[in-house]
Amino acid sequence: MTSPEPLPDDWQRALVVVAHPDDIEYGCAAAVAVWTAAGREVRYVLATSGEAGIAGCPPEVAGPAREEEQRRAAAAVGVAVVDFLGHPDGRLTEGLELRRSLAAAIRRHRPELVVTMHWGETWTPPGVAPAYWNSADHRALGRCAVDAVGDAANEWIFAELADPEPWRGVRWIAVTTPTGVTHAVDVTDGIEPAVASLSEHRRYLAALSDEPVEAQARSVVERSAPLGEDGRRYAGFALFAG
Repeated sequence: MTSPEPLPDDWQRALVVVAHPDDIEYGCAAAVAVWTAAGREVRYVLATSGEAGIAGCPPEVAGPAREEEQRRAAAAVGVAVVDFLGHPDGRLTEGLELRRSLAAAIRRHRPELVVTMHWGETWTPPGVAPAYWNSADHRALGRCAVDAVGDAANEWIFAELADPEPWRGVRWIAVTTPTGVTHAVDVTDGIEPAVASLSEHRRYLAALSDEPVEAQARSVVERSAPLGEDGRRYAGFALFAG
């Protein structure tokens, strides 16, 4: 790919907001690794524990297992704070309940950059066949995360959230997306930590395929950060003002 404009770097703390364990590792863990290596602080917020995500494994077993895998995955790229919000996996709904929960998380963590996930209907550009449908959880989460940035800043929206106080410090919202990329991060040096991070989702990946976990992880990470014309790897984002 020809690298777009670099993502702004005038921030110190980022909050990555996603629906499930592994969503970050499938999207932007290489960028997270680069940011933390440069001394920036990154925290994770996950709406669910991914408890419905492993075929044949009941939610009461899968949920705690996937939380632990996510904590190890976060540690592999230098992230120490992982916040699970406890919404039901597979049943996220775009609306006030999810917005309130995410706004409260933004107020708690007080980021300058919010990173969230693609909310389009498909993972493929228009006209590309076959199209791969994006999940209902992803669609709801991405849209509510962007709305929650504004909610978190407004003392009259969710006024019952008196503590923590409103947070108006979000400068940028970056969306990991397969389409509409406007900005990029050079993640060449973050590829190996990102592979290690995704590999920590061992139980989840083993249920998806008979292919070795590390091979699956490398394929996903390299696909999410294609080579630029300069031979380096770039993660793409659609950037919005906070």
